[in-house]
Amino acid sequence: MIETAPFDTLVATADGNRGSLQLNRPDKLNPLSMHTLHEIELAARWFDEHHDLKVVVVSGAGRSFSAGADITAFNEAAPMEDRQVGWRMARALDEMRAVTVARIQGWCVGGGLVVASGCDLRIAADTARFSIPEVDLGIPLAWGGIPRLVRELGPALTKELVMTCRPFDAAEAKAAGFLNRVVPEATLDDEVESLVQVLLAKPKLALLETKAHVNAVTESMVGTGRSWADADGLFAGLRDAEGRASALAYVERLFKK
Repeated sequence: MIETAPFDTLVATADGNRGSLQLNRPDKLNPLSMHTLHEIELAARWFDEHHDLKVVVVSGAGRSFSAGADITAFNEAAPMEDRQVGWRMARALDEMRAVTVARIQGWCVGGGLVVASGCDLRIAADTARFSIPEVDLGIPLAWGGIPRLVRELGPALTKELVMTCRPFDAAEAKAAGFLNRVVPEATLDDEVESLVQVLLAKPKLALLETKAHVNAVTESMVGTGRSWADADGLFAGLRDAEGRASALAYVERLFKK
């Protein structure tokens, strides 16, 4: 029997040994507001209540995986208790018992990469595009994004992509080790389903213990938990005059394209 969780900006379902978590604001390219981040955290915990789950597919509705942080929802007046919601969201994805498979199409931007990097496996359409524009917006990449990108890409490439804010394509993301597979856009759903079926056929104990073991090793190497205070940098950036000017220039460039 399919169970559906009551969320506003997500569609979360559990059906026996498989689940689905879909960002569901396609008209805005699935932006990540504080409310959405909180819902992702709650959804991850909800999935953990379903002990038969082996695999959860994480996706974005419509044309893109996620346009990243909903900048209009973040400001320096945000309550202190909300400032760690992005970090808690990424941590909850990391800690989910089930194996998570990110299905990536269209744009995967900023915080969207943090969501994708919190997944265990990632498959993208060959037309997918990636960007980390936070520095151009006058803010550091937060939500535990830096250690997760270092974990997946290494320190040198993380510094380059985050500092330069240059877009990169699926082929580069695959070559860098961020993606497991790049497939034609027309076959993305079939390729994701094929991988899901392979995983579902494995014994649950061995499958989930392998995930837990790899996560334990990488946590000792990178230490994603050390990023718990990165929201301080984010909200400092929101008060920085040079950063605000950079953000305005970035938005103006977007509208001129």
